[in-house]
Amino acid sequence: MVTEAVPVEAVSTARDGTSLPSADLALPDPALPRAAGEGRSSARDLVGLTKPRITAIVLATTGAGMAVAPGSIGAQRALLALVGTVLIVSSANALNMWWERETDGFMIRTKDRPLPAGRMSPDLALGFGLALGAVSVPMLWAVNGMTALLGLIALVTYVGAYTPLKRHTTLALLVGAVPGAMPPLMGWTSVTASLDKGGLVLFGVLFLWQLPHFIAISIFRAHDYARAGLKIVPVEQGQRAARWMIVGSTLLLVGMSALLVPYHVAGRAYLGAAILLGALFLALGAYGFRAGAGARWARSLFGYSIVYQVLLLSMMIVDRVRL
Repeated sequence: MVTEAVPVEAVSTARDGTSLPSADLALPDPALPRAAGEGRSSARDLVGLTKPRITAIVLATTGAGMAVAPGSIGAQRALLALVGTVLIVSSANALNMWWERETDGFMIRTKDRPLPAGRMSPDLALGFGLALGAVSVPMLWAVNGMTALLGLIALVTYVGAYTPLKRHTTLALLVGAVPGAMPPLMGWTSVTASLDKGGLVLFGVLFLWQLPHFIAISIFRAHDYARAGLKIVPVEQGQRAARWMIVGSTLLLVGMSALLVPYHVAGRAYLGAAILLGALFLALGAYGFRAGAGARWARSLFGYSIVYQVLLLSMMIVDRVRL
């Protein structure tokens, strides 16, 4: 069943009257998911429920947290921590897709996922997501109780708070950044078994990094998100507000990244790299206030945010400080 098309013009301006970036592709009529069980699900579709690209980032950030934490961890416990974290994040992603199966059908980026495309029944996706969560918790508990608790907080926050809030408030961005920043902290606690200042600063770095990263996405995909009824800053508060949030959160990110030095997580070489990478990030964010800066600029900012994260974490590991 196909619902009535939503004209592009209906979502071409934000509530404050500012124009949204032009869509790169013409938007097709949004299609609701087909009947449950229509088509055949495959192993590839099950893997797709876990959002493999995001899961790969989780693996890298968890490993980074482990690498810079003070102390040592055995190979077996390290493997349990990495696999357990990946599985609990995969569970959250699968349950998120189950919850948003109808919303995903309205977005170009997500309409071909297994559930909105009708290749998988919702019951299978739900069972798969719950099974991943059930397997991951004992694995994380075998590492230590703190890491298991953080994993559960991430799972519950992502599925039970962030996912439903996306349709009601732009504050969902801040809520979703909490589970997004949890993997490096879980890597840290898998070594230390406790929360301390260094681990919390590492959490803060990943928390703040997500804000300009996602706002950039929401700018060049504004039509898609608005069409699906998701509350994002560029649509609800306007383009100027979105750009100020990018600059403000990037400034906080630069400051937070520098705190890893006085807390003895990384050294002076890392600090120099953090300041340089942060200055470039800030300059690119500020460029968004120039006339004509739109979807192309937002895509460039999004791309740089990934480069920034990779280089910052790499430099942190290279220049880590052992107490």
